[in-house]
Amino acid sequence: FNREGFPVVDHYTYALCGDGCLEEGISYEACSFAGTHELGKLILFYDDNDITIEGDTDITFKEDVGMRFAAQNWQVLHVDLVSHPDDVALIAKAIEEAKAEKSKPSIIICKTKIGYGTPLEGSHKCHGSPLGVENLQKTKEKLGWPCTEAFDVPAEVFAHTAEAGARGAKKEEAWKAMFAEYEKAYPELAKAYKAAMSGEMVDLTKVEDLFKWEKPMETRQTSSVVLNKIAALVPELIGGSADLAPSNLSDMKNTDTITYGDFAPGHYEGRNMHFGIREHAMAAITNGMQLHGGLRAYCATFFIFSDYCKHAIRLSALMNIPVVYILTHDSIGVGEDGPTHEPVEQLIALRSIPNMKVYRPADGKETAAAWISALTGTAPTALVLTRQNLPQYENSGLAALKGAYVLDDCDGTPDVLLLATGSEVELCVKAKAQLAEEGVKARVVSMPCFEEFEKQSDEYKESVIPSAVKARVCVEAGSPYSWYKYAGDKGEIVAMSTFGASGPAPLLFKQFGFTVENVVEKAKKSLAK
Repeated sequence: FNREGFPVVDHYTYALCGDGCLEEGISYEACSFAGTHELGKLILFYDDNDITIEGDTDITFKEDVGMRFAAQNWQVLHVDLVSHPDDVALIAKAIEEAKAEKSKPSIIICKTKIGYGTPLEGSHKCHGSPLGVENLQKTKEKLGWPCTEAFDVPAEVFAHTAEAGARGAKKEEAWKAMFAEYEKAYPELAKAYKAAMSGEMVDLTKVEDLFKWEKPMETRQTSSVVLNKIAALVPELIGGSADLAPSNLSDMKNTDTITYGDFAPGHYEGRNMHFGIREHAMAAITNGMQLHGGLRAYCATFFIFSDYCKHAIRLSALMNIPVVYILTHDSIGVGEDGPTHEPVEQLIALRSIPNMKVYRPADGKETAAAWISALTGTAPTALVLTRQNLPQYENSGLAALKGAYVLDDCDGTPDVLLLATGSEVELCVKAKAQLAEEGVKARVVSMPCFEEFEKQSDEYKESVIPSAVKARVCVEAGSPYSWYKYAGDKGEIVAMSTFGASGPAPLLFKQFGFTVENVVEKAKKSLAK
């Protein structure tokens, strides 16, 4: 958006951290990424007080932080606030030095003494515990703070705060005046900027191309097709993978009219990001981009590695950050990589996060609906996708936005319900046909998103999963724990109760009971209860 004379977006990003923060693995991942990408507008303050909850950092942390950051291509600045605890001018000077470095992020290492001015100064005892009434009084006396009130804010502090607010308001008015001129000079860019910052989204339900599918495809492939069609309509879409883009199929591909390119030093307008093998930082960085505003951010990795992203995913949900997580290779269908790479418990782990949408689509139209859902609302969304081909269904489509729907029904009231997600929907469709040959009426319910289904009215839920039909089979190549609610007392569950194994995917599905014959057998067993 920036043009000569119009710095529409020109702010810096500041972060604060302590000793404990830099012991966390994510700090290495994120800071390595920032240094590699020469993010010169990132300024990190490090409160270096040599204390954590258990005591001096010497017991756990002896590295030279400055050398570590220099090795990661950061500018390293030092401020001694032990010798000069009240000299804010030193901090201001360091900030200006950081701003002057355009090709590296900067860390300002502030040497401090924890608990400054208190009787517990320099001790871990004041790290996470209240000072107490007596120590608080002694601290006030030492610092010359008013002691008559339990909590007192001097008038000077209010005045200083008001002055800072006035400075900010003045800068905001100057920016608005500049943007008004920008609108005259670049009306289309200004319109696009305001649209991006407002978060308004194209009505993707009316994009017919998203719902035209013919041949069987992996849902990671259908996701790639949908992603690229959406990318052409949503210029603020940006994202990438943790070194798995060729497998996740998560890149936005260049076309005759659009060159997406890579986000890289000297090319920050690129929309494809290379996060490297840094899953936790990738998810956290994506949260930050989405929180900034003006962007629609996604990231991608193998489903099994969502465990590395878990805390950042949880924060997405907690903070209402609508990040899209593309998670491929969703089951024992991974095959020869074996149980270390075959998700089992990951579905229930993500479904258990409040305010999280987990979609496991069964075909291209369900994948399109999942993407549409992901780009609307404030909740994060996980797209759990296959590596193996799945058929396309005539009756699938926007009904998937309701989380579950009748995909393949029988005449009249069904004898048994067959419920499934993703790749196992195909088993249920084939089992329904076999049961019909034996005089058993079955209904196939596709349930791509439990969370969206639970938001529907009681009437709708009853129309899809009628309570009077007690015979049920729930089928999913993951942990069974998501399904007990829907199976009921007489239902059967075909799921993964153990880890997977190494071998060709078709052989593994057969070994673990994911066959038409087993689904039919379970249906008969449920009917007999």
